[in-house]
Amino acid sequence: MWRRIIYHPEVNYALRQTLVLCLPIAIGWLLGDLRQGLLFSLVPACCNNAGLDTPHKRFFKRLIIGGSLFAFCSFLILYAGEKGVPLPIIMLVMALLLGVTAEISPLHGRLLPASLIAAIFTLSLAGRVPLWQPPLLYILGTIWYGLFNWLWFRLWKEQPMRETLSLLYRELADYCEAKYTLLTRLTDPQTALPPLLARQQKAVDLINTCYQQMYMLSASQDNHYQRLTRAFQVALDLQEHISVSLHQPEEVQKLVEQSHAEAVIRWNAQTIAARLRVLADDILYHRYPERFTMDKPLQALEKISRQNKDNPVGNFCYYHFSRIARVLRTQRPLYRRDLMADRQRRLPLIPALKSYLSLKSPGLRSASRYGIMLAFASSLALFFNLPKPYWILMTVMFVSLNGYGATRVRIQHRAMGTLAGLVIAAVMLRLHAPESVMLLVMLALTLIGNLFIRKFYGWATIGFTITTVFTLQLLSLNGAQLLVPRLMDTLIGCLIAFGGMIWLWPQWQSGLLRQNAHDALGAYQEALQLLLGQEQDPVKLAWQRMRVNQAHNALFNSLHQAMQEPNFNASYLKDMQLWVTHSQFIVEHINAMTILAREHTMLTESLAQRYLQSCEIALQRCQQRLEYDGPSSDSNVLEAPEDFHQGPVTILERHVKRILGHLSTMHTISSLAWSQRPHQGHWLSRRLRKTS
Repeated sequence: MWRRIIYHPEVNYALRQTLVLCLPIAIGWLLGDLRQGLLFSLVPACCNNAGLDTPHKRFFKRLIIGGSLFAFCSFLILYAGEKGVPLPIIMLVMALLLGVTAEISPLHGRLLPASLIAAIFTLSLAGRVPLWQPPLLYILGTIWYGLFNWLWFRLWKEQPMRETLSLLYRELADYCEAKYTLLTRLTDPQTALPPLLARQQKAVDLINTCYQQMYMLSASQDNHYQRLTRAFQVALDLQEHISVSLHQPEEVQKLVEQSHAEAVIRWNAQTIAARLRVLADDILYHRYPERFTMDKPLQALEKISRQNKDNPVGNFCYYHFSRIARVLRTQRPLYRRDLMADRQRRLPLIPALKSYLSLKSPGLRSASRYGIMLAFASSLALFFNLPKPYWILMTVMFVSLNGYGATRVRIQHRAMGTLAGLVIAAVMLRLHAPESVMLLVMLALTLIGNLFIRKFYGWATIGFTITTVFTLQLLSLNGAQLLVPRLMDTLIGCLIAFGGMIWLWPQWQSGLLRQNAHDALGAYQEALQLLLGQEQDPVKLAWQRMRVNQAHNALFNSLHQAMQEPNFNASYLKDMQLWVTHSQFIVEHINAMTILAREHTMLTESLAQRYLQSCEIALQRCQQRLEYDGPSSDSNVLEAPEDFHQGPVTILERHVKRILGHLSTMHTISSLAWSQRPHQGHWLSRRLRKTS
């Protein structure tokens, strides 16, 4: 029971965040200087936003950079304010100066909003403390935060990777179970495929996270992570075999009618899913797995396969289930991969600065968006002579996320959570509780809020709003007077963030669909060149297979977010959803071909080259269609011959032929979808293009 509590991801995270936040407050209260303890607790919020609690092989280097930026921003806003520089100019210049961090790497990019939050917190102390105190506070606070997290990760060294791997195994279990539960409903792809695509997307997202953690921790070279590295290799094998599909619904229906194959296949799938969930718990709670076998389900499936030799479904399921069972029994991967292939993009400072100065730089646009929003918010506060402008600025920073959909949801949760929290805080302040009781309530709410913040941000905001009001009450004894102003400031900040996300260089995912589709086709072409080429290196094949899955995943994510964006052409997105569905079929065929290519070669060199040529022609036709918005033509110089092979067709050839069929359908869909593209789009994007 104790092991399940302490190693649970949400509990472990909540304990760490609560202790690093509340220990300085407790020490300050015991020493009779509660105010300094409460001020010290502001630093962890900046460090969390900067990702300084992310385990990394350059952990202390990142702490030094983060603490230096916090102190610099704190000093700059106080010094410039004393010199009479207007606050809007300070915020705009500061955002533009720090925006170069996004060009260095995505993890460094988190330093921009965190440093701006540190400056905003410092703004609340202007005129109350000496000029040197806030920078010193951030330096000492970052040191405390770093040392605490370093010690925490020393005690639970493997915990971040264990949490991700456990989630990955659970997602694979759900994916396997759902896929073969829907076996007889795959004849209707409109209803059966969307939930499977969503589960496949979650699994690939978790695999990408594992790759990043492997890189950041250099785990593949550390013997301490050897068991987790092997578990990740096993998960890649499992994902490879679970994600393949035969895509012959007629044959599936025929086999189900002729035998009790549906029950046997479901039995195998549920046995595998149950084992994966057990392994997920074993990884998370530091337990060694027990022995496993699934001989009886496999024997039943093999019997059905022998009795129906003319039907490929039974043999297909037995082939993949038997290899999954072997991996689960031995707990060893079928072959080794290069886990360090996914190295993060990281530019040195000077090349990053050159890239940042381009008008097309995403980092410059993001920094400009932050700077303009903060400048407008501070100008609004100065115009209306608001006494606490920092609250509006803080709200803008906390609700501004990447993408329209994420920002919209965060704004809703923030606004509703703040409203509910202020109402509850107003009632609790009327009770006139003593200081010790208020601190205990703050401790409990902080722990509960951190338990829910990663999944239920709105509910966590309620608790954090109450603790903020109590903090103001303990610092200045005027918490009740600030309830209504704080609500108005929060709503103003949410409106500014929403407007900035729409009007200031909006990055609509619907506008990225074309580029992501083009990138996916390029990844498919590279994979087919390896699969049908002469040199078939298992390591290269494995990494290219993951690149194919990642490229399709980026396309799927863009489509999913685009469907939530307002006033976009619904028929266009519906066509693109069908295009992405066929793209998923190609990904699954490439997964299956990767497995076959490692085990044996079934095509002659000349035949493989002719198939490769046909695939490249079909891919180039699709890419040509993506780049050209004009009317489609029935004749095309890239047209491939329909059939050039006589005799028995091998399994690998069947996969290639189906890929060619999907590419032909995708070309037809592109002709319909992209012809609508110039005449539709978000009305704000059209206005921005006209004004620019």
